[in-house]
Amino acid sequence: MADSESFWAGDHIETETFGDINLTLGMLNKDNNTSKEEIYSHLTSVIQNTDILDDAIVQRLIYYASKDMRDNNLLRETRMLAGEVLVSLAAHDFNSVMSEVQNNFRILELPDEFVVLTLAELATSYASQSIPFMMMTLLTMQTMLRLAEDEGMKGAFCVALEKFSKAIYKYVNHWKDFPYPRLDANRLSDKVFMLFRYIMEKWAPTASAMLTLSIVKALGPTVSLLLHQEHLCDYALGQVPWLLKQYKDKETDFQVTQSLKHILTAAVLYDVGLPRDVRRAVFLSLLHQVCRVPEPPAKENEMEASSCFLILAHSNPAHLMEFFDEQMRSNNEVIRRGILTLLRSAISAEEPNLRDHITSIERIVKVVMSDLSVKVRNSILLLIQTMCKKCYIEAREGWPLINYIFAQFAMSNKNLEKPSKPNSHEDEKGEKSVRETSLLILKMLDPLVIGMPEVLWPRILTFVVPAEYTGTLDYLFSIIRTLIMAEERKKNNASESTALVISTGAVKLPSPQQLLARLLVISMLASSGKLCGAGAIGLLKILPELIHPKLVKLWKTRLPELLHPLEGKNMSLVLWETMLLQLLKESLWTINNDAWTIQLSRDFNQQMRSYNNPSIEKKFLWKALGTTLASCQDTNFVSSQIEEFLIAPSQLGNQRQGITSILGYCAESHLDTVLKALKTFQDWEKRFMNRCKGLFSGKKSLSKTDVMVTYGAVALHAPRGQLLARLDQDIVPQVLFLYGQCSQVLGMSMMNKDMDLQMSFTRSITEIGIAVHDAEDPRFKFSYKEVLLGYMLDFVRDEPLDSLASPVRWKALIAIRYLSKLKPRLSLNDHLNILEENVRRLLPLPPLEKLKNEGETDKDKEHIQFLYERSMDALGKLVRTMMWDNLKVEDCQEMFNLLRMWLVSQKEWERERAFQIAAQVLTNDAEAPANFKIGSLLGLLAPHSCDTLPTIRQAAASSTIALFCIKGIHLEMERLQGLQEGLQCDDVEVQIKISSKIAKIVSKLIPSEEILPFLEETLDGLETLSPTCTVACGTWMITVLKEQGVALEDQLLEILSMLYYHMPVLRQREESFQFSLDAVSQIAGFHMDAVVANLLQKPLPFDRDTKTLWTALAEKPASSRKLLRALTDKLGAGLEDDLAGMDAISVACAIQEVVTVGIPVTVLYPELFTLLLKLVSCTLGQKMPTSTLSCRRRVMPHGERQQMADPCRLSTTTLKCVQAQAVKEGLAKESDEGDNVWTLLHTPGTHHIGVCALARSMAVWQHRLILDIMGQLLPALTSSSENYRITGTAFFSELMKEPILWKSWNLRDVLIMMDQSAWDSNATLRQMAIRGLGNAASGAPHKVKKHKQVLLESIIRGLYHLARTEVVCESLRALKKILELLADRDVSFYFKEIVLQTRTFFEDEQDDVRLTAILLFENLASLSGRKWKIFFLEEIKKSMISFLLHLWDPNPKVGAACRDVLMVSIPFLGLQELYGVLDHLLDGQDPPRARDFYRQFCVKLAKKNQEILWILQTHSFPFFSSSWEMIRSAALKLTDALVLNLTHQYVELLEREQLTTRLQALRQDPCISVQRAAEAALQTLLRRCKEIGIPP
Repeated sequence: MADSESFWAGDHIETETFGDINLTLGMLNKDNNTSKEEIYSHLTSVIQNTDILDDAIVQRLIYYASKDMRDNNLLRETRMLAGEVLVSLAAHDFNSVMSEVQNNFRILELPDEFVVLTLAELATSYASQSIPFMMMTLLTMQTMLRLAEDEGMKGAFCVALEKFSKAIYKYVNHWKDFPYPRLDANRLSDKVFMLFRYIMEKWAPTASAMLTLSIVKALGPTVSLLLHQEHLCDYALGQVPWLLKQYKDKETDFQVTQSLKHILTAAVLYDVGLPRDVRRAVFLSLLHQVCRVPEPPAKENEMEASSCFLILAHSNPAHLMEFFDEQMRSNNEVIRRGILTLLRSAISAEEPNLRDHITSIERIVKVVMSDLSVKVRNSILLLIQTMCKKCYIEAREGWPLINYIFAQFAMSNKNLEKPSKPNSHEDEKGEKSVRETSLLILKMLDPLVIGMPEVLWPRILTFVVPAEYTGTLDYLFSIIRTLIMAEERKKNNASESTALVISTGAVKLPSPQQLLARLLVISMLASSGKLCGAGAIGLLKILPELIHPKLVKLWKTRLPELLHPLEGKNMSLVLWETMLLQLLKESLWTINNDAWTIQLSRDFNQQMRSYNNPSIEKKFLWKALGTTLASCQDTNFVSSQIEEFLIAPSQLGNQRQGITSILGYCAESHLDTVLKALKTFQDWEKRFMNRCKGLFSGKKSLSKTDVMVTYGAVALHAPRGQLLARLDQDIVPQVLFLYGQCSQVLGMSMMNKDMDLQMSFTRSITEIGIAVHDAEDPRFKFSYKEVLLGYMLDFVRDEPLDSLASPVRWKALIAIRYLSKLKPRLSLNDHLNILEENVRRLLPLPPLEKLKNEGETDKDKEHIQFLYERSMDALGKLVRTMMWDNLKVEDCQEMFNLLRMWLVSQKEWERERAFQIAAQVLTNDAEAPANFKIGSLLGLLAPHSCDTLPTIRQAAASSTIALFCIKGIHLEMERLQGLQEGLQCDDVEVQIKISSKIAKIVSKLIPSEEILPFLEETLDGLETLSPTCTVACGTWMITVLKEQGVALEDQLLEILSMLYYHMPVLRQREESFQFSLDAVSQIAGFHMDAVVANLLQKPLPFDRDTKTLWTALAEKPASSRKLLRALTDKLGAGLEDDLAGMDAISVACAIQEVVTVGIPVTVLYPELFTLLLKLVSCTLGQKMPTSTLSCRRRVMPHGERQQMADPCRLSTTTLKCVQAQAVKEGLAKESDEGDNVWTLLHTPGTHHIGVCALARSMAVWQHRLILDIMGQLLPALTSSSENYRITGTAFFSELMKEPILWKSWNLRDVLIMMDQSAWDSNATLRQMAIRGLGNAASGAPHKVKKHKQVLLESIIRGLYHLARTEVVCESLRALKKILELLADRDVSFYFKEIVLQTRTFFEDEQDDVRLTAILLFENLASLSGRKWKIFFLEEIKKSMISFLLHLWDPNPKVGAACRDVLMVSIPFLGLQELYGVLDHLLDGQDPPRARDFYRQFCVKLAKKNQEILWILQTHSFPFFSSSWEMIRSAALKLTDALVLNLTHQYVELLEREQLTTRLQALRQDPCISVQRAAEAALQTLLRRCKEIGIPP
């Protein structure tokens, strides 16, 4: 059955095609030449897409096409298209087409030009079938050439020769693929030769540019064909010079190159060698095409020329390389770049014949290596990259190429960083390109490709040490590592390896010491994650044999340990530096060779200039050099080196950092030598002549300050056993002496000392203090302790109190801390004085932002912030050190009390600093005396967890937690730390909650004897602290009482007395007073049950005190849930009859007060929500009787009296509170209407809208809750109260669209009730019911399909409710949703009614109705089916006037809908031509004006369907009186376009008198645009009448 249908369908299509062709043939028979071009174009398409054509039709088509092709009266385009039809027909009947063409191609008769072109196209398209006719065609063509005089005719013969040559060439090379016996191709070639020779001898010398181009196109294929005959080769190749001479302009050049490519390809195929002169001419010409100056070649020509060179590289590689070598020596930049690019292309193409000439290529590259042109250098690098990739590097000649890569990197770096002359932007860009290309080559270089290891090893090592190659180290190390690891694998798999042999040859390799010095310093960068650092340490791991044989065993164990911490992360710089220095120390100890060590130290020194001064590498190098000297046992050499550095420190770069690092690390093994050298240097410096020599030589020598700092570094690194013996005699006195010397000018002390001097002195003293402390000798007493402390305190006192630009204060605090630890110990007063002095000098500083504003630049501001942070940290550590070093509890408390006044300061920046110090003192496992008291401190610190600044809050929380740790009390640290992080939030409520949680966790752990001090401190805080801290203070107090209330029975009287004592003051602060009340309530909760019972029995008034009582009651966790349950039951009892009285309203007010506290409503939420919604519905529109208001209420504020007068508003407010709590608990979500939902809800006219919004805020994912709500609200659908029915219907109408509710709960009964309500007399109820039916399409499409008839009838009935547009609009929306689910057969019965009723709303005044109707009409298009297709077509015609005019509707959405419906309507009308006009309207770029659009639309329409124009005209009159100015204007503009495009017959049928009258009336319209449009339309009408000759 299916095959039968397919057969008949195919037969039907074939019949239609033949009918189409017959109709077209009939049109060809007419003499109308104007349409033949379109006809032939159409025929070509039809013929090419049709498999079978009737023979009679083919013969008729051949006849007409042949006749028109030869008709000189027709346009060339038409004749050409006729020829194309003939060529297309050859696919159906080649012999007939060839016969027809040959009949018009006769001997000694000049044929028509298009006959020749058609023959040529037949040879191209049907080469196999054309070859048997080729001899006859060539013979005939030979007799015609002499007759050709016209340029066009000659050009046609050239085209024919080109096509014939290609066809014969194809036959010669692929004759086996042709379906007939082999023909004599030589005879064909001979005939082609004769034709070609005639053209070249007779036509070519005098040819015009156009004919020359045709000859050029023909020459390539023709010469290619002739080359297969040996006796014709000489003549054929003799035409190449003529061809090369035709290189003149861009239009011709490409054709010349293409022909040349044909010839070169054929020469390779037939193994024909090019004569020397021809070959050189070809080389030069092609190179000129690639490297044309000054005008670059066209891209396609350049590509063809490059292809020619690839062919030549295959056929003549040796000659080509010789030619390239010669041209490279011309010093022409463009030629050099071109040749380099060609070589790169040839190598990339992997031409096998070129591989025998690798050495020639390398030599060619070497010719231009000295070229300084950036572009040439870049081209050389790109070629080298390709050569490396394709294994074109030869071991003997390849090294200079690799060396060139590194040299170019170094040159580009130098030209960019230190150019000899200012770089232009182009030069800079070029140099960057060279550098990037060099790095890219090294990155992509595969060192293991054939021959590459021999080229690279070991010469690649020469690039490791020089500083200019530092930027290549990432890839250089990778290459070396790959080579060595490959060799290791070879060693494991073979008995002998020869790939990597250390044979220097002419290259000087770095020494082992140079390699170690370089790799060790670069390894320092591994800590910051730099690739070269990891590469360097990796090389050290595999290169121990190259460094020293004794290191193999050591490094085999130590280096993996060293690399382990680096895996996957960065490492501490200090730790990594220490590990590397330790490795160096162990390695030198293992080698144990002073000569080797001395050479290493010299190499470290020589590499000093390879690194920038403040760099990580330079700092490490100094320390490595000091470590190396420390490992050297030759004290004479060490001494000489130290003396050299002291006398000439400038060689180190930063002389102070360098000399302190070197001498400090050297002192680890040579303390005596270092101190002796320093003393000698000081003595040498005292001599006047030596100082003069230094000054006059221009060399910068060490200052006294530098020497002073060096003493500190020496002390820090000196062996602890030797240090203490030399400290008081050789180190500290020298430091004090040098400081005194530097502080004097001409023998007098200066008041304002140099900051560098102070910093250096402080640093030296700090390092000495650290060294003494680390010596850990309990017997040693530092005799200079008090003196040095005095210096440091003076430094602190001298610092200003209004700025922080100097680091002296910070460094002095560090020095004081270390000095304070040394013996002899200080007294308590000394400790207090020192601490107080330092605290008073730092905490009162201005705020940080103000301090930073003193900085002029961003860098200054960053420096100030750095100093601030470091100074505060130093002060905190000082307080901590002094406080916990004391074993007496009272002394510790005394020292901490120094911070008390700052902890409660009114200035938040001072509080912040004090709390940071307090946290630093108490945290981090502080070790306090055993009986240290925490109660008072806890009350002081904990409330500040809600302070204004997050830093204070964090510090307060940290300190609070730390107090318990000090007492050894175990806490839930993870949970507390999580809460502490939450204190960063700026939301005060969040802060209070977190503080409360912390209080709840720790309060039960407070020792009972600490409760009274804690409560005393918190009550003091309630009197003085800020509001938020007061809340926190009260919260902590209540929490502690709650957690420990049972155990406070013995202290109850004291606690109450304390509360009563503070109440007179607390009463002045309402919040604090409330906390005191809560405290009493909390105590009563444990010990006075009668108090709680008495509060619960009181009625619910509305005055302030009553509200406070309710709130206090609700805050009690034990009673809050029971209270809410009781209130809910009472509310339910008051609403049993769907009526609301005063009791229910009172209960609602009570619920509001209780829920506002934040009681969870999860359990009661469904019942509470439905009851309150019912209360809102039942009180809708009610007023409270005046008589019910009590005297107490009448004295309330005006706002509250007004609120009580509206029961519905009060009910709504309660529901709002419950809903807000539900949102917080995740039981509901915020309404899409925001707070406006509550206004909608209590307003009678918008109550149903508010209910819908409320329904949408339901959390449908909370299945149990939503199902409970639906179950309790279901009776509302049948309630006797109309308001409650509306509420229930509105609520369920929104839930009907939730599929999950249909699955979880059977809404079928609700759907039935909705259907019944859709017929209700109440319009609002009806609207909500229809909405629910429409939403069911989203929630349960299967149900809608099942009950489609019932639903459609109910909704369609809503379309007739014309008195209420909201019902109509809801019906249209519902229909749109439902119809999207149904097929045409489902709505067939209602289709006509829906369409007709929908059309009535296209001009509705309400935008929503109008828009929804148009969108529905668009949907109806897909439901018309066969039955209603004609009816719908007629309705479209009637509606088109509305769609066209409302394109410019005042509402843009309506306009967009009209555009969409017009696009849908076009297929019904069969007017696909209109898509273009509408597409222009839709593109959004520059939409046309209405007049232009209508005219374009009507012009297209006039060509296809005048009837629709007439329908539009007849329906346009009513729109002249539209209430919208834009529609009136659009109607007039459309009328203008219609009148302009109607035929004479239709114009005569116009009611011209009526139209004229209306247009004249609209000329007086209030809108100017309407007036102008009316005038234009009237003028158009008059003009058309005049043209036709009828009266207007």
